[in-house]
Amino acid sequence: MINIEHVSKQFGSLQVLEDISINIEQGDIFGIIGQSGAGKSTLLRCINGLEKYNGGSITVDGREIAGLSQKQLQLVRKDMGMIFQNFNLLGRLNVYDNIALPLQFWGQNKNSKENHARIMELLDLVGLKDKVNSYPKQLSGGQKQRVAMARMLAAEPELILLDEPFSALDTYLKWQLEQEMYKHLKEAGKPVIFVSHNRDEVYRLCDTVSCMNRGKMEVMEPLKEFFQNPKTRTAAILSGCKNISAAERVDAHTLRAVDWGVTLHVKEREIADDIRAVGIRAHFLATVERPGEENVFPVNESEIWEDPFEWNISFRKNAECSWLQWKIAKTDWSPEMGIPKELYLKEEDILLLTDS
Repeated sequence: MINIEHVSKQFGSLQVLEDISINIEQGDIFGIIGQSGAGKSTLLRCINGLEKYNGGSITVDGREIAGLSQKQLQLVRKDMGMIFQNFNLLGRLNVYDNIALPLQFWGQNKNSKENHARIMELLDLVGLKDKVNSYPKQLSGGQKQRVAMARMLAAEPELILLDEPFSALDTYLKWQLEQEMYKHLKEAGKPVIFVSHNRDEVYRLCDTVSCMNRGKMEVMEPLKEFFQNPKTRTAAILSGCKNISAAERVDAHTLRAVDWGVTLHVKEREIADDIRAVGIRAHFLATVERPGEENVFPVNESEIWEDPFEWNISFRKNAECSWLQWKIAKTDWSPEMGIPKELYLKEEDILLLTDS
């Protein structure tokens, strides 16, 4: 188990982590999603002891990281597995020996029957059996990342820290490795912290999600709740919401979407005083089915963009308003059907957002 309480970190005058608190139980895959520079990687390095934090506490299985000697820290790291963004492979070692490195570091024979079988199994898992004798300079970026993944798993760590583990992989290979990694992590039942800026990876792999913005944890929620009902502007953006406008509260059930020039109504919910923005997912907009619908968006200006399997229609009320995106499958609509003059949104699909 890992417990983080009120951790802060500065680089000079720059505050990179501020009042971070997380509790992760056995078997929980905890996702941290955030844009580049949000502080995600720095937090992992603090957990691993590679960076010293300025305040708060980080305990792993009851041991406070900040209070450990270098020798004690090495013993703690024995039970930690971490994948770095830059792979950290040793150029003088071939693929087999890079994967065997953590085993040798702790005095194990890399060529024992058990360890050899383990290494070859991991090479099979990441699809690199044919590269067993290759050196890092002979590998692509994606192949290096897969070696780093196998090396991390070789020591069977008690805590797993993943820093953008799929960032260098192509789409097809990423999908395959995600499935294998997920099965392995769930079977192992160890606590995992998964850092990414990719919402799809987080959605497929994690149980709980936190949104990180400028060194702060803005939101921490179960996976489905985070994506279905983001609470902040940043969380909405990171969860894939394409349409966000500044909002002005008119009354408890009405607000003005300032950037779009429309008024929206939420009769079944009360709009809190701290709501500052409104979000709309591009797939949730629909053509008006009957006259008199509320939450209608005029389509007076539009542009059509084609993706492989869907149409993207950018539209706005007039030149003084911001553009919105409407996404619709090619099986449901085509340009020959004409651009609708209005689109509408169900009340329950309106996202009410705070600034933080």
